[in-house]
Amino acid sequence: MPDVNRLTLERGRAKYAYDCAIEGRGIVKHKEYKQYVKKTLPMIKTNGLGATLAFIKSKSDPNKQAKGYAYYKLNEHLKCWLNQGSLISVNIDDDLVKAIISIETSAEYRAITIEVLAFLKWLKRFVEGLIEGEVIGD
Repeated sequence: MPDVNRLTLERGRAKYAYDCAIEGRGIVKHKEYKQYVKKTLPMIKTNGLGATLAFIKSKSDPNKQAKGYAYYKLNEHLKCWLNQGSLISVNIDDDLVKAIISIETSAEYRAITIEVLAFLKWLKRFVEGLIEGEVIGD
């Protein structure tokens, strides 16, 4: 018999990722959003969660017309998902990088990294299917 809690978490992850992909499709820099989502998974695996989130934050720009807005939205989506799942207490105005690097145990850091990777796998699937086009030359 399948674990009901795991299935519920997986469905919630998929639904939230779908909603994020729909929102990402609606922004001006939707192609960049798609590209950044696809790049984030291997970045975390190569550089670690903290370093990847610091990179995303450094490239973020809340101006909807700016190229960095796609990074800004990705950062907001990650913050909201982690906060929803009660894995980490990060409000929308809080600094996700600060919250991540303040984690005290390696087990908790690892658990959050695994959750972010699982969420991003769903998000990547949805952006690939819902957002047309690629950024050329970036």
